[in-house]
Amino acid sequence: VANSAFLSLCAHGRVSGLAVEAGAALSHVTPVSEGQTLRRGARCLGVAGDHLSRHLHRLLRDGPAEPWLPQALTKKVLTQLKEQYCYVSLDYERELRQKGSQQPARFQTPDGRWITLGKERFCCPEPLFRPELLQHSCPGLHQLAGQSLQALPEPLRRRLLGNIVLSGGSSLFPGFPERMCLELNSLFQGTGVHIEVLANPRRGTAVWAGGSMAASLTSFRHAWMTQGEYQEHGAQYVHTKF
Repeated sequence: VANSAFLSLCAHGRVSGLAVEAGAALSHVTPVSEGQTLRRGARCLGVAGDHLSRHLHRLLRDGPAEPWLPQALTKKVLTQLKEQYCYVSLDYERELRQKGSQQPARFQTPDGRWITLGKERFCCPEPLFRPELLQHSCPGLHQLAGQSLQALPEPLRRRLLGNIVLSGGSSLFPGFPERMCLELNSLFQGTGVHIEVLANPRRGTAVWAGGSMAASLTSFRHAWMTQGEYQEHGAQYVHTKF
């Protein structure tokens, strides 16, 4: 049993840092120091991959489209469109103004029809940074990361600023690490610190990789429930031991 933020850091070879996790159902920001999660700095954003898929569905449905399009936008097709063609813009407002500046992407559905994506490509993931686009009143993921760091003592904050790690499938959009880095450096402008964001290409499964690494450490044995314990006490023993 371990916190996913700690496991994300383990996958990047660290035991201290700020884990910025963008998954399917929720996104989290969690500071970790020497393997211990710091709850006072933890933040949660109710925008993640599932919300972005529904947002992409609305964007395509509300745009000029063929009558058959709503039926073609199955969950599988939306996931493929999102993963293959969408990206995070480094300047969202500018791209919105420059209509037609981006090359449209075309996707063929299983029944042979074609779907064209224009501005939807960068509008889809933007709610991670602007939740208000989905009528959420909370701050964006970069702002939550800033709040999390500001909640920590200054010496610890400076240490974690150099160890900001991304993880989760919704952090895999092209441009996501660069935008996060850009936004955080803007938030901490004037502090004399240049922030780098660590983005492993395999960060979509970083928690699983970190779990494998952590479980192999002898120091992690206190967090095991062995097969023998399970067979003796049953599944409910997890509540007793942990």
